[in-house]
Formats: sequence, C-alpha cells, structure tokens
Amino acid sequence: MTAPTSTPPQRVTARRARTRRRLLDAALDVFAEQGFGRSTVEQVCERAGYTRGAFYSNFTSLDELFLVMWEERSTRMLADLRAALAEVAAPGPEDAVRAALAAIPVDDSWFRVTAEFTAHALRNPSLRRVMAAREQSIQDAILPVITAALGRAGRRVTDATALGQALVAVHDGTSVQVLLEPGSDAVRRRREELFLNVLHSYSTPNAEPNAKEPK
Repeated sequence: MTAPTSTPPQRVTARRARTRRRLLDAALDVFAEQGFGRSTVEQVCERAGYTRGAFYSNFTSLDELFLVMWEERSTRMLADLRAALAEVAAPGPEDAVRAALAAIPVDDSWFRVTAEFTAHALRNPSLRRVMAAREQSIQDAILPVITAALGRAGRRVTDATALGQALVAVHDGTSVQVLLEPGSDAVRRRREELFLNVLHSYSTPNAEPNAKEPK
C-alpha cells in the first residue's frame, strides 16, 4: 500500500490562507469606502473576486472578519513598536515617544473603520464585551514594552493601569486631530507633548544607585 502523502492538505491550507488574505484586504477597502454599517458580504466578495460560499467557509460574519483583521493589525503594531523601541539605545522618554509614534502612524482608513465598528459594538452587548477584552489584552501586551523603555531611560512606572488607559485616551483623541489637520506640525508636536506628559505623570525617576542615605 502506498504511504499517504501530506502534499494535498498543504495545498489546501495555502489556498485557504490566500483566500482569507484576499477577503481581509478586500474588506478593509470596502469598510473604509462604504462604512462598516453599510458594507455587505456581497460587496466584500465582489471586491475579492469570490463567492459567498468562499466567504462563509472562512468567516461566520463581517463582525468575525473585522475581529480577525483587528487582531492581525494589533499583532503587527506591537511587533513594530517593540522593534522601534529596541533600536533606540538607552532612550529618554522623549526618544521613546518619537520612536513609538513613528512606528505606529495614524492611518486614516483604519481609524474610520475602527471608529465605525466601535459604534456598532456599543449597540451589541456581547460584541462590546469582546471589544473590551481585546482592548485590555492589547494594553496588557503594550505596557511591558513601555515599562521596559522607561526603565532604560531611568524611570519606573507608578500606576500601570492608569498609564495604559491614559495612553489609549491620548492616542484616540490626538489621532482625530491629526486626521482633521494632516498638515499641521503644531498638532503633531502637541501629540508628542501629550504622550510625554502621560509618561512623566505615571512614572518617576529611579533612585540614584550610589545615593547616600540621609543622616
């Protein structure tokens, strides 16, 4: 009897991966152009060049597709952030902020899509819980990276939870300003300053290692 070969399953897996990739890329374009709430499975399939059957063999809904898309982008963003901060030798907080903002620039299309999906999730309690859990997991993954960068700059975090929430608030708020005034250097400088203020507010300088105890 001839031994079974593993080649066919590999071909199927590769083909499935390509299908998912094209559907995800097509969906981002459709969501950005039409708005998440007005987008349909048919529009995504037409843009990707697939049938509804291909869509439903990979995703149960547009909600699930978006969450997969969000997970991918979050993973990539975290990797880019780690790489950017690792390249700055013993950075000060200012260096960390500049490196981080360069690594995760504001993306007009992605911001519009996430803003619309967030509004959609707020109307759906179960989806809202999923979004909240994923936001928390992103903060949990980013905070050690930020904490390590601050540590190399001679600072320690005093309240990690508050720091994570403040960074998200500043990112979301200033992203809107950057998108509304894309050519404004003043807006980008204030964005840097706000992030820097947050880092200083929720961290403190490490004690001098050779400092003498007061008599």
